Amino acid sequence: MCNIRIKALVVLVLGCAIFMGCKEKVEAEKASPPYKRPMLIDAHTHLQYFAVERIKRIMDDNRIEVMINMSGGNHGDGGIVWAFEMQNALPGRIYNCYDPDWERIDEPDFAEVEAIRLEDAVKRFGFVCLKISKALGLYVRYKSGVLVEIDDPKLDPLWEAAGRLEIPVYQHAGDPKAFFLPPDEKNERFKELSVHPYWSFYGGDWPSWDALLDAFERVVARHPETIFIGVHFGNAAEEPERVARMLDKYPNYFIDIAARVPEFGRHDAKKMHDFFVKYQDRILFGTDIGISKRHLVLGSSGEENPTEEDAKKFYQAHFRYFETNDRQIDHPTPIQGDWKIDAIGLPPEVLDKIYRKNAERIVLKRKP
Repeated sequence: MCNIRIKALVVLVLGCAIFMGCKEKVEAEKASPPYKRPMLIDAHTHLQYFAVERIKRIMDDNRIEVMINMSGGNHGDGGIVWAFEMQNALPGRIYNCYDPDWERIDEPDFAEVEAIRLEDAVKRFGFVCLKISKALGLYVRYKSGVLVEIDDPKLDPLWEAAGRLEIPVYQHAGDPKAFFLPPDEKNERFKELSVHPYWSFYGGDWPSWDALLDAFERVVARHPETIFIGVHFGNAAEEPERVARMLDKYPNYFIDIAARVPEFGRHDAKKMHDFFVKYQDRILFGTDIGISKRHLVLGSSGEENPTEEDAKKFYQAHFRYFETNDRQIDHPTPIQGDWKIDAIGLPPEVLDKIYRKNAERIVLKRKP
């Protein structure tokens, strides 16, 4: 009799456990259905015409509908024609940014002519943005040897043209803080700098990290009718507060997250979650992926050439950071730093904007 009671009790307990487990599972499923990721817009890429087939394969493998190519070239280097051909080879899937011809910088009418060329790129070739690389402020010099500063008034006609044409200016100002520190073993990006020693801006007559960002901010402030996208998390992933201040102050300012998940992912997960929720209408998804026929660059590059399978892992690492609450996970670009990051689990409506809707609204509104 006693055994029967014990068995009955065991059955009852197991039944309750199963019932409660099923109930919790049903409630969890009702509360948070699996996130259905939209077809992506990677709003920051570098693409080569001769790799069209590979580009399409990587896009299809990772459910990317559109890539915005930062390396569209210009009339002087002939790149604009190749970019246009690539755009035509994958219609509706690749759009290009115009890159100024800095070889002409000493010409008195440099900005005026570049503004005309920009308009031609937009109206005749279907380009959708202007890209300013870190060359401005770090590499471009007048014949006298003087660096051309980001906020040089000579460039104002170019920024004004972008505003008039209603296209955004993607601006890369400076580089990671670590690149302005001694490139020795104490530098946390030493491995990366060892592979790319020319990325070190320590010493010499290089401007400081702060000076470059201050100059960029002056340009944003001076041209409120022009949309500026501060690439690489506003070029200041080390200081989210600085990025937030600019987003609060300038309605014409936006950012992308390209190649900086490892850096801003180091900050407190709750802090970054709240940042992305607050500025959900101002942030674009981008990866800085570089695709050529022989090489892949996944946010940065090391001594080994990544594979297309590595590209899948690269994108999945981004998704894991934004979509889950996992802790101490690998970031997308190991060479950028030997540390783990904590994911931020953004709401579906925020993810939809960052992954796609913001780029449609800000970059592709003039698509041909």
